[in-house]
Amino acid sequence: MVDVVLPVLDEAEALPWVLARMPAGFRPLVVDNGSTDGSAQVAAAHGATVVHEPQPGFGAACFAGLRASTTDLVCFMDCDGSLDPADLVHVAGPVGAGAAELVLGARRPDRGAMPVHARAANRLLALELRRRTGVALTDLGPMRCAGRTALLGLEIADRRFGWPLEMVLRADSAGWRIREEPVRYRVRAGGESKITGTATGTVRAVRDMARLLR
Repeated sequence: MVDVVLPVLDEAEALPWVLARMPAGFRPLVVDNGSTDGSAQVAAAHGATVVHEPQPGFGAACFAGLRASTTDLVCFMDCDGSLDPADLVHVAGPVGAGAAELVLGARRPDRGAMPVHARAANRLLALELRRRTGVALTDLGPMRCAGRTALLGLEIADRRFGWPLEMVLRADSAGWRIREEPVRYRVRAGGESKITGTATGTVRAVRDMARLLR
């Protein structure tokens, strides 16, 4: 069994599809981060374990899910319908087989799924990460897998949008084998992404990540 941490802020519309697509052997752990649309109730009604995290922030939700998980391997993914849970099998496989300590899903966007500003910012961050650390990544995507105990040992401190980047930076410093697996990136359910859907959201994410790179 693998716990799948799903940070959620007002994703009631997307949750049924995401939870229905969860592969066998993967257990959804929804972390409600202050939703006002009934996301927690929808998640519970569809069989997910629900954790409530009052501290706002993507990293705060991810960390709460990590602490609440109980399986040896833990996956993370967005819960807005842009990522297909079926791809978790490919992302978790190399970690389960001992071929890597951290695997990230490299998003392959459908037409219209990722705005130009988000693509550009993501590419620049990946290039800068490669320049500074040598980690050959093309995407800092939110679908990923690693060992639970090892992740806790990284002591990731960021509780905002810098969480995904800090995970990679600390994993690289610890000598982890890091690799990518391609995953499909769909047009999300329920409108724009809170991070990549607007220029403002992208700027906030880039600002948090740039601080970590400094």
